[in-house]
Amino acid sequence: MAGWDFPAAEQKDNTVMDPARCTPPADGLRLYVFPHAGGSSMMFHHWAARFPATWDVAAIDAPGHGTRWGEEPLTDGDALVSHLLTRLGPGLDASPKPFAFFGHSMGALIAHELTRRLLAQGRTPPLWLGLSACGAPRPGSRPATALLHEASDAELRQRLAQLGGTPPKVLEHNGLWAFFAPVIRADLRLVANWQPAPAPPLPATVAVSVFGGTHDPAAHPTDLARWATHSERYLGLRLLDGGHFYFHHSLPALTTAIMDDIHTAHQPAHPTPTP
Repeated sequence: MAGWDFPAAEQKDNTVMDPARCTPPADGLRLYVFPHAGGSSMMFHHWAARFPATWDVAAIDAPGHGTRWGEEPLTDGDALVSHLLTRLGPGLDASPKPFAFFGHSMGALIAHELTRRLLAQGRTPPLWLGLSACGAPRPGSRPATALLHEASDAELRQRLAQLGGTPPKVLEHNGLWAFFAPVIRADLRLVANWQPAPAPPLPATVAVSVFGGTHDPAAHPTDLARWATHSERYLGLRLLDGGHFYFHHSLPALTTAIMDDIHTAHQPAHPTPTP
């Protein structure tokens, strides 16, 4: 675990599970994936092949990203969640399959807030929520990337190169950088200014798993572990080898862990025995 020391209850075995153990819900499942700041569905287009054939994997583009490039990006977190809830809500409400959310970095904040909104509106929430490379929010605190949207082009390009996830040709080519930089800065501004309203922990009907990279400079394991206080059914924290985009190197371990945890989430929660 790269020297990180956590209580046993907050650690998870990083061994790749036998896929035969990861029995999916019998009627299939739809997994919604929410990308990082500046990211799009393109990064996740190959994920579907790693999950059971009965699963639908839907990576979601926000306005101004990927398949929605021509639209104006939203720079307010609450507005973005409201927009996505309006766009995805009818499909979620009418879905013949159970569904789950996985969010990476900024996408984790979006997935968590979408789950809260669905619950607050009395609608069906995801049976499982996966939160990746994003520390749990704390009142009055700001993320490690809080001032990046104000950085010079040179500083921002250097920082993005350190984090990974942005194609080198975008960072090295001035024309491509000028094209993509406004969307990246808009997302970073959204994350820096977003302060979700306090709320009680998610109920046991939504199982929560947390994932991170062992060498991620933007999401320390201590910050990841705080998600445990935001859930009544916390399945634990898995640290996989790598940095902020650890799944570039650890994708088989991640996707197998997702299947294993969704299988667990699909089972009835066992109440904690009272003394």
